[in-house]
Amino acid sequence: MSSKQDVALVIGATGGIGGAVADRLMAGGWRVRALHRDPETARRTSGRPALEWIKGDAMVEADVVAAAQGVRLLVHGANPPGYRNWAGLQLPMLNASIAAAKAAGARLVFPGTVYNFGPDAFPNLTEASPQHPKTRKGAIRVQMEQALARAAGDGLRVLIVRCGDFFGPKPGNNWLSQGLLKPGRPLGAVTYPGPMSVPHCWAYLPDVAETIARLLEDEARLADFAVFHMRGQTLTGDELVAALETAAGRKLPASRLPWFAIRAMAPFNETFREMLEMGYLWETPVLLDNTRLVARLGAEPHTPIDEALRVALAGLNALPREATRLAAWPAAKHCGARRKSAAPQH
Repeated sequence: MSSKQDVALVIGATGGIGGAVADRLMAGGWRVRALHRDPETARRTSGRPALEWIKGDAMVEADVVAAAQGVRLLVHGANPPGYRNWAGLQLPMLNASIAAAKAAGARLVFPGTVYNFGPDAFPNLTEASPQHPKTRKGAIRVQMEQALARAAGDGLRVLIVRCGDFFGPKPGNNWLSQGLLKPGRPLGAVTYPGPMSVPHCWAYLPDVAETIARLLEDEARLADFAVFHMRGQTLTGDELVAALETAAGRKLPASRLPWFAIRAMAPFNETFREMLEMGYLWETPVLLDNTRLVARLGAEPHTPIDEALRVALAGLNALPREATRLAAWPAAKHCGARRKSAAPQH
């Protein structure tokens, strides 16, 4: 656990992973700063007024370095929404965070994805699996991790936690809220991107944040370049729909995402074009081996899927009215439930 003097800077605190980690760090006693180009608006609209919002641009190295003065931890949770302009934004933002973490002598936390990997590494991904991506975004993620590895060789301490597709209690840049259902509408049907029998890795954001926080509790034991995989919620399409039905309290018809329509619109829409590139991840099992994480923590933080989905759907305002009341209790209790020891997941 942290002391009141420990300070963290979160880049991307208005997003899913950045916001979840900021919440968990504050709950653990950290002072948490958040960089934003319009801090007053962020303070009003983010739902996190207790953060120390600082004016600055994640693309401007001097802004990030200034915001990081005196911090012990820098969380790089920035992610361009809708997959837009990864080539122009991702590496410059990360390079600014690397420079700031080096200047402050802070450890840099980086949430990783499965995009780094190609079919030669499937289905079971370990931290040592070869990284031969087949997509542009995958190649960018590889370049980002290579930049972190080089920085670690030059004295920076890095923690990478790789996960499946994020979902959580707030709308965000993720498949659940942007692909499978429509936030703001009671859930009545599910649109699924892949074959219903193929398992897919999901990562509940409060569990990811809890995992990062627990790893940092014994930061001195972490390697300078530490990488861990989370298994998360590994579900087939059928299992996910069944869990959504339990959370929603009703039967839900499921249909296949109309990739042909996305393909037709892709030349005119950057988000659809980038979604299309990632379609291969739904066609085959892509599983994360968490053996190393379980060996370190004893168990991976794991919220039961029905509870996680109830909280997520309530946050997305997608629960039917009769189910909304039932979501309130887990929403209040899920943090405590996460801290209970779970059976090791391998």
